[in-house]
Amino acid sequence: MWLYLVALVGMWTLLRWYRERQVVSHLQDKYVFITGCDSGFGNLLARQLDRRGMRVLAACLTEKGAEELRSKTSDRLESVILDVTKTESIVAATQWMKERVGNRGLWGLVNNAGISIPLGPNEWLNKKDFAKVLDVNLLGLIEVTLNMLPSVRKARGRVVNVSSVLGRVSLSGGGYCISKYGVEAFSDSLRRELSYFGVKVAIIEPGGFKTGVTSNDTLLPSVKMLWDQASSEVKEIYGEKFLLSYLTNLNLLDQICSEDLSLVTDCMEHALTSCHPRTRYSAGWDAKLFYLPLSYLPNFLTDPIFYWMSVKPAKAL
Repeated sequence: MWLYLVALVGMWTLLRWYRERQVVSHLQDKYVFITGCDSGFGNLLARQLDRRGMRVLAACLTEKGAEELRSKTSDRLESVILDVTKTESIVAATQWMKERVGNRGLWGLVNNAGISIPLGPNEWLNKKDFAKVLDVNLLGLIEVTLNMLPSVRKARGRVVNVSSVLGRVSLSGGGYCISKYGVEAFSDSLRRELSYFGVKVAIIEPGGFKTGVTSNDTLLPSVKMLWDQASSEVKEIYGEKFLLSYLTNLNLLDQICSEDLSLVTDCMEHALTSCHPRTRYSAGWDAKLFYLPLSYLPNFLTDPIFYWMSVKPAKAL
């Protein structure tokens, strides 16, 4: 019996490998619009697809980021300034995209733009702190998608949304995990709705990687600022020792994050170029071997793990 089971799993793995190696034809004629190309995953993906001959439409937040990207790519790549939190900027970028893709439509939309701060214990934050992250990571992603959807549908193309392992397992307070859970839900409903039109939707769930989102240059000052703004009651409850331990953990996170961003952009590229893309891509060994299995465990097992890993407030029971 076990022999038959092993043979069945082997055949399934071989079939999956064969299907996933089939590549879409005429890639050089296909347009891909990518948000958040100033740095990190978006910047690397834009260069990666450009080298492959695809027509990349790179959206950057700053002109400096756009200029630096264009200096490293071919003349095929075109850039536009986009702030995903502003409707007028999204509308203008959508019109700019339509002028370039014409009747062919937009083959790929990659929603990559994202931020992580303010990040910290929920009680240290206010409504504006949550809204700041949600406006970029979730509401901005949704508005960009809704504006560009007609062009993607025309091409029977792909939508690739960048979520996170923290969209499966919530490890911190603030808007980041909330926004990524929202990306997962939006992507699931969108995938089912667009399947009727031949459009495929993929979710990218990276583990820990060295990008602007995980950089201590932004995370540590942000946490210190939240602490300084906290009420005297909150400071008494949590204590200075909690703050120092929290900052130490963030430093440790930065040290263990992978520098190989291609592990993530290869997943993005596969989602855009494979005839049979996956629904979800877990990028990084920490995502595959720790966060993904953890997300399937019941809460009575996961909660003690987090209690053991987390820092205890001074007034904890």
